[in-house]
Formats: sequence, C-alpha cells, structure tokens
Amino acid sequence: MIAAIDIPVVETGRIRLRGWREADVDGLLQLLSDEDNAQFIGPMASRVEVWRRMASMIGHWSLRGYGTWAVTMAGDDTCLGWAGPWYPEGFSEREIGWALVRSAQGKGVATEAALAARKFAYTRLGWTTAVSFIDPANQASVRVAERLGAVRDGISAVHGKTVDVWRHPPPSAAGPGVHSVGGKTT
Repeated sequence: MIAAIDIPVVETGRIRLRGWREADVDGLLQLLSDEDNAQFIGPMASRVEVWRRMASMIGHWSLRGYGTWAVTMAGDDTCLGWAGPWYPEGFSEREIGWALVRSAQGKGVATEAALAARKFAYTRLGWTTAVSFIDPANQASVRVAERLGAVRDGISAVHGKTVDVWRHPPPSAAGPGVHSVGGKTT
C-alpha cells in the first residue's frame, strides 16, 4: 500500500509548484550533481542519495504539514528544482528555500517560486515571519532574496556552515504573489 500525502498545487502564470514524484529524481540529480549548485545546497550526490533527499522532502510534508515542492514550468512537468517553506530539525527559524537547475537560473523562476511559497506560508500556514539562509558567496540567491524584499539580518549556522540570514518582509508588507484560480491555491 502506498500512503498518499495531500500536497497542494500552487500555480502562478508561469510556474507550477507540485508534490514530488519518483521521476523527479532525474531533475534533482541534475541539480545536485552540478558542482556550482552543490557548493551551496549540499555535497554532490549520487542517484541513491538524491532519492533519499527527495524522500526527506516528502517526509517533511508528512511531519510538518508543509514543505518544499517540485518546481516545474506551466505546461511542462519536468522537475527544475525545489522551492517552499522549510523547517527541518536543527534550523533556528522557518525558512523559504529554493534551488534550481542551471538551465532554469537567471530567468526569474526562483523569484517567482519563492514569492509563491512565501505567500503560501503567510496565508495558508499563518506564518508571521520567514527567513532564507544563504551562503554569502551565493550571489544569485542573494539577488533573489533582495528581489523578494528580504534584508540581511545577521548570521546563523546551518549544517555546521555559517550563512547569512535574510529576513523576509512580514505578511502585511509582503505584497501580492498568489491568487486563487479554479479552487486551486495559486
């Protein structure tokens, strides 16, 4: 028997955040076997390690009731990475996280996905604050955080590594980002 977890779909005009599928291992393998990405989101990984990491993301939904989604473009179900609210054991605060394969970077996809994820966290989960933990050398993610209106708010340790804390604006100042279409949270 397969136990299903009800992971909502979040859509914007251009992207779709959806639950994880076994086929998403391929997209995550592309992401986590890229040395430039791996330096910021964890060590380069084998297919087996990627499968375990994806299982951890699914487990986060089961344990916390929320988590990261697979990021796809509207009309194309190929997994390009992840985005979503994240608060695993050992984190000091609730995070909005994102990571994308190189081919999806530099196109506004991360900003759009993180904005939708943050809006979901504020409107559906009732969060009143959120951060993003970013390696200061990861200038692409720093630029995404800045576009989201986040401001640098100190440092923290994540998995033994010192990172910058980027504080997102509160819900009252976060602005638009998602809306409802056809009964789906978007």
